[in-house]
Amino acid sequence: MSRWRVYFVFLICLFAPALLHAQDDAGGPLPTPKVAATKMTNDSVIKLSKAGLSDDLIVQTINAQPTDFNTDADAMLALKTAGVTDRVIQAMLNKGRIRLTGSDPVPPTVALSDVNEIGVYYKDKNGKWQSIDPEIVHLKSGGFIKSTATHGIIKQDENGHLNGRESKLLLPRPIEFLVYAPDGVDIAEYDLVRFRLNSSSREFRVKTGGVFHSTSGDDRDRVEFKPHKVAPRTWEFTVGTETPGAEYGILPPGTGNIANGGKIYTFAISE
Repeated sequence: MSRWRVYFVFLICLFAPALLHAQDDAGGPLPTPKVAATKMTNDSVIKLSKAGLSDDLIVQTINAQPTDFNTDADAMLALKTAGVTDRVIQAMLNKGRIRLTGSDPVPPTVALSDVNEIGVYYKDKNGKWQSIDPEIVHLKSGGFIKSTATHGIIKQDENGHLNGRESKLLLPRPIEFLVYAPDGVDIAEYDLVRFRLNSSSREFRVKTGGVFHSTSGDDRDRVEFKPHKVAPRTWEFTVGTETPGAEYGILPPGTGNIANGGKIYTFAISE
């Protein structure tokens, strides 16, 4: 080896440690290249499901990882066909909706004394009442049922039908609600319902005129709640931690002939 080659190798050995610990102009170590986090997709969820992972583990992974889910009707059908459970699909939907956490911006608030508009409200993380925007609900025929009130005569089963598979409002349990009712209306005339989900809509069973069937088993979509009166025409109630994650709605009286369009105050409970 020539003298110049030996000298060159010596210089490399001498300065290599310094090069490895080189600093930038600000005096700190050179930034470590960042590797972009891989986003979970529908295919990722299907692979986890087919691998036999539990719903709990898949939901935890969805909540912890960045995601890029497709949740249109065709994608939902593909997920169901692949064996993905409703609970996991619900967790996928929840990733793209409003979450009330400490880092979320707080919308304009109203005090109880300012609740003078008929409607339904929920209490936000700062203890303020926020109004819930209603959705339009229509009556849809959905088969036939037997009614004991008509001595076994077959009557048509009718469902309240909402476009879209999910509400825009996602709430963590427990949730405090406030109902400000029209004059002369009692809270007992309101119903809390749990929706049954279709590929691109939500439904709940009703009787013509907006009243639940009275026969045994026909009020399967109705959820019990325990309101207490806090002011004239004003009631509060709480949906507790025991209530399962799902899509819900608060159905006011006067929805009446919902065949012509009525309203319902909708929300979802996070898993």
